[in-house]
Amino acid sequence: MTTNHDLFQRALARMPGGVNSPVRAFKSVGGEPFFTARADGAFLFDVEGKRYIDYVGSWGPMIVGHAHHLVLRALNEVMRNGTSFGAPTPREIEMARRICGALPAVERVRLVSSGTEATMTALRLARAATGRPKIVKFDGCYHGHADALLVRAGSGAMTLGVPDSPGVPEATASQTLVARFNDLDEIETRFRAEGETIAAVIVEPVVGNMGLVPPQPGYLEGLRRITAEHGALLIFDEVMTGFRLAWGGVQNTMGIRPDLTCLGKVIGGGMPLAAVGGRRDVMELLAPIGAVYQAGTLSGNPLAVAAGLTTLDLLDKPGTYEKLEALGARLEAGLSAALSRHGRRGCINRRGSMWTLFLGVEQVRNADDARACDTAAFARYFLAMLERGIYLPPSQFEAAFISLAHTEDDIDRTIKAADEALGE
Repeated sequence: MTTNHDLFQRALARMPGGVNSPVRAFKSVGGEPFFTARADGAFLFDVEGKRYIDYVGSWGPMIVGHAHHLVLRALNEVMRNGTSFGAPTPREIEMARRICGALPAVERVRLVSSGTEATMTALRLARAATGRPKIVKFDGCYHGHADALLVRAGSGAMTLGVPDSPGVPEATASQTLVARFNDLDEIETRFRAEGETIAAVIVEPVVGNMGLVPPQPGYLEGLRRITAEHGALLIFDEVMTGFRLAWGGVQNTMGIRPDLTCLGKVIGGGMPLAAVGGRRDVMELLAPIGAVYQAGTLSGNPLAVAAGLTTLDLLDKPGTYEKLEALGARLEAGLSAALSRHGRRGCINRRGSMWTLFLGVEQVRNADDARACDTAAFARYFLAMLERGIYLPPSQFEAAFISLAHTEDDIDRTIKAADEALGE
């Protein structure tokens, strides 16, 4: 039988770190990654036949569960006609209609293939629209691996201890200003000092890349006010949160209209698809009608659009987000009780179906709080949960995800496993 260890050794011989995305390597938690053979609903199955309750969900897209029969049927039907054409297809128009209909702030939209492409394009548009060079991002927020955004980035960069990536020119990094999340005073100070040079503020409205960190009351509204006063654009990176925490996104629940929005993950239904959209006057700066160039060979790929549209159809039903909230609340209550029962210092941050258990701290409101976590304790907890058949993100600094395929029984099994793991 082929083992996970055998496969990892073969991968190490041909791929940097044996993986095609850094956090998959388990570097921050120790041990070796398992290799997935198949998935079904809320479960992954590795090549050795072990089953895991999955809270990674392909890092967010699998909100309706793995291998949903309707998503697979849509892919099969579309695939019969070809996989890529380099020409427009009718479903692209339908996807654009669905996105614009769900998000009042999005008047025009451009489909791309990854969240990195979406955020990169958003920044280019913001600079073109304002004629200004600088952007503001937040310590611990990750917006993809474009050069300008790999400055104090979260998630994988925090996990690996490389918040500023080699290979990013100093001249590029100098155009990125970094602020503390949930600190409006600092943003006010930044804009008073350099407001005439700032093109945009980009933010995850609910952060998922230093672990799950929600905004403090009034914070996002404050960002909207400050950027508007100074003529800068506000960019919401809802690649994770779009259509996951609410129909459309966090901006709908908060009643805030950013100038540009980046989407991904859920809208692709597990296939490579993302989008950037926003105000008509800004979006129409894009080629071919404007001078801001952006292109993509596989943008609006028919398979990805079909999977995404089917996923959105499954989400657009009464009770969907209420179910996800109920499952999330059940898990949060159980984990909180386990922490208390074993006298473990920690906290749970959650919004809807996104959550993180932080160990070693009482609260996490920003990247400084997150960096104070006990990562060694998290590594032990992660491995103990994996041994019990629970697959969590292999990093203290990543959000976990619940899907519609999870059941109360799955949640209760997870709570039982956590209670045992935290008691070790």
